[in-house]
Amino acid sequence: MPAAVPAMALRAALVGALSLGALTACSADHDAEDIDYLMDYSSHPPLAVVGYPSTATLEITQQLVWRIADGKAGELAALAPDEQDDATVEKTADNWIAAFRKGAGGKVTAEFYDDGSYRQTVVLYLHDTDQVKQIEVRPVSENRKTVYRVTMAEPDPGEATAEAPWIPKTPGGLGSKSAR
Repeated sequence: MPAAVPAMALRAALVGALSLGALTACSADHDAEDIDYLMDYSSHPPLAVVGYPSTATLEITQQLVWRIADGKAGELAALAPDEQDDATVEKTADNWIAAFRKGAGGKVTAEFYDDGSYRQTVVLYLHDTDQVKQIEVRPVSENRKTVYRVTMAEPDPGEATAEAPWIPKTPGGLGSKSAR
């Protein structure tokens, strides 16, 4: 029995060392943007999903909800494509935070409509406030890399909170197929 204790201790030490090595090896593969995303992911409520997002459309949608919930207008505006007018984007970000911040901090379902390879309509259901918000995400080229951005062109508060008549009252009502 006494020989088993050192063997168990040695095994535990090896497992600990291998785990530490795996963690440090993985951390070198992550850049600051990845680490920021992981920190955001762990500090916000999970986003329920309906439909078929791509990895990129899901990630940008999560970031949008988090920026609204956190009231970070500058970081929210940074999710818009570079070619959009800065004043319009900034006003839209302010409108979205003012209108949807409380709801974005609670349970949110994102329903992804149609194929995201060109653009994807996403409807956000903010359950705590019974609000619905439609957004559009689309791929753009930045620094020779394709990234997804959110169209932000609602500088009028009424336009920012208007609901399109085609949007179902509950997620999945149209089977994630646009009725437009």
